[in-house]
Amino acid sequence: MKRSQTSINIISYGILLIGLGLVVIPIWYMVSTAFKPQTMIFEMPPKLWPVPSTWSNFSKALTTDHFGLYFWNSTRVALASTVLTVLVSSMLAFAFARLNFPGKEKIFNILLLGMMVPPVMLIIPQFIVSHWLDLYNNLWGLILVYVTMNISMQTFLLRGVFENVPRDIEEAALMDGASPWIIFWRIVLPLSGPGISVVVINSFLYSWEEYTWANVNIGDALQRTLPIGIALFQSAHLTEWGQVFAASLVALVPVVIVFIIFQRYFVQGISTTGIKG
Repeated sequence: MKRSQTSINIISYGILLIGLGLVVIPIWYMVSTAFKPQTMIFEMPPKLWPVPSTWSNFSKALTTDHFGLYFWNSTRVALASTVLTVLVSSMLAFAFARLNFPGKEKIFNILLLGMMVPPVMLIIPQFIVSHWLDLYNNLWGLILVYVTMNISMQTFLLRGVFENVPRDIEEAALMDGASPWIIFWRIVLPLSGPGISVVVINSFLYSWEEYTWANVNIGDALQRTLPIGIALFQSAHLTEWGQVFAASLVALVPVVIVFIIFQRYFVQGISTTGIKG
């Protein structure tokens, strides 16, 4: 019995190590390549760490082709999209979780259809609507699309979270004369921190790293976001891989900051969102 348990532990740790390697090795390769001179990029066999290493890839990446402007554009788009997604999806989720109105479940099921359509299939309709609304070459054209693409999933997640909030608290507030709006802002939202954290992280990541729609809707160089800017380091004749990976590492900084801020709620939120959708 003890020998079989030992074998199971060995297999489990082996699988965990393989999984860890699959995650760590690409990240390590990206970091090491960011510090490699161009002449060492395709060196075989590849070294764990380049000697000599260089910071020039970072300096070139940060000073090439309005990189700072692209970073600022992505920051504005991601923050605005995240705030609007959290606001709209939380209000929708509260209505579906707590309020009673005719056709509630049918409307909710129609809303969930948005989760079943691949985003790439909507590129042409979005492009046409963007021209109609004069949102082409406009960051608001990105923000509104990112919000609409996220609402279905995030509403689904938050409805499950809000349904887990004890109704006793809400009933006590109603007896004290609180309106549904007050209950939503002062009771339900503060008690739903883990679920809100998951929505914030999901929305921010989607808005920060989305490339396809940004590449279609943005033609003005001054309106480009960071994924498009990083892609510009690649050309038909030469790709500055050191600069590409250096810029990618810089682009990871806001993502890491968001995870650090919300990580205390993230694991708990994963286990509570969507349980009762």
